[in-house]
Amino acid sequence: MAKKMILNRTRAIPTTEAPSVSRDDIAPSTSRNISASETTEQLPFRILYETFKSFPKFNTTGRSLLIKFNSMSEEQDPTAYLKECITALTNYLVDKVPDRDLVGLRIRNTENVQDKVVGISLRRRDKLKADVVWSVLGKVIQSNAMFALTDRLEVHLDHVRMPAGNGNGNGVKTKGRSISVLSAIKTSIVTVKAVFLCLAHALIIAMAKVNDDSKFKSYRDGYGLKEPVEELLKASGVDLSNGGWFKELQQFQQYVSDYKIIV
Repeated sequence: MAKKMILNRTRAIPTTEAPSVSRDDIAPSTSRNISASETTEQLPFRILYETFKSFPKFNTTGRSLLIKFNSMSEEQDPTAYLKECITALTNYLVDKVPDRDLVGLRIRNTENVQDKVVGISLRRRDKLKADVVWSVLGKVIQSNAMFALTDRLEVHLDHVRMPAGNGNGNGVKTKGRSISVLSAIKTSIVTVKAVFLCLAHALIIAMAKVNDDSKFKSYRDGYGLKEPVEELLKASGVDLSNGGWFKELQQFQQYVSDYKIIV
């Protein structure tokens, strides 16, 4: 029977009521233009215009491009070439976006107003694959006969950065007693004192508790954890340099298969 380790994590729960935001509450956006000459990578399209807008208050970045596909050779199939271009465009947009973040995409034909805007709703970066974009865009192309490879396209990417646990203590404010107060009252609640690699620390402490390890008390007080944490990270191959999220939890679960991690 798998042993259970319960890790308590405070998280924000979205409400259905949209908060009212005034113009003064919105952080000023920043924009930056990039000329086509700055793009040295060989791509099947040309970037005519590119801008960035950042909204720090909402952890959101907007990226807009005006592109035009390169001319294809006579031997190439138009549909296959267009799919190749869309694949390259998708990879170019999300190349440096972490898998945990949310991204949304909009594509508009600037030369044919009759074409509909292609929209893909916000989803995790690792769920926005080139095949997903092509499956949506392919249907629009079939319904828009005027859509052509020679048209200029306006592409907009919304990027929402999701928080990752780094043990910085910035918890979400809730009604009732805080975690620090509850952990002092309830002996069953253990507060991880590490400010870095806190997920690995929590696992070491939890496993020591489950196994009735004599070192549990010292681990709980934050002592003697450096070596076992380093051994756990090295053996599991988990990288927590950018914090821990579902991917890292899954990797830990695969390594400590005798235990069951519940978050």
